[in-house]
Amino acid sequence: MCENWYVIQVRSGKEDEIKNTCERSIPKDILQECFIPRSVRLRKKQGTWREIEEILFKGYVFMITDHIEELFNKLKLVPDLTKVLGNDGEFICPILKEEARFLMKFGKENHLVEMSQGYIVGDKVNIISGPLVGYEGKIKKIDRHKRIAYIEVSLFDQVVVVQVGLEIISKS
Repeated sequence: MCENWYVIQVRSGKEDEIKNTCERSIPKDILQECFIPRSVRLRKKQGTWREIEEILFKGYVFMITDHIEELFNKLKLVPDLTKVLGNDGEFICPILKEEARFLMKFGKENHLVEMSQGYIVGDKVNIISGPLVGYEGKIKKIDRHKRIAYIEVSLFDQVVVVQVGLEIISKS
């Protein structure tokens, strides 16, 4: 399995379009996988809570390849692509292995972060199921009304706050 994950920045709202364009126009021997990490959340519509999927990192598309030079040349032809992320504008580098492992564990094979469940005792959050189990320390804020946890994720040596689904089943 290829272990080099790259991130391209795209116009927000164009993520799916860019992903589909890349999958259609770049051969599989160059681009192993192209994906957009998403999270499952609950949203209340007409009085009923429904599961929806939302993009985890708005404005970014992830790619897995061992052929970055060839991929980079193909990406130059893709419209609405802002840039390939790296240490600077000239040098393209993969995200750190630890970051890729975390994202893989968190979103699994389908790159979808499922809902978590937990409870609150005093000021302490205890997660009992879902991908947030063991990551309680990454939770920075919880919006119980919207059933969202705001967590800090490291990506390119920067801390990014993302929203994931969290159902608090009790508080005492």
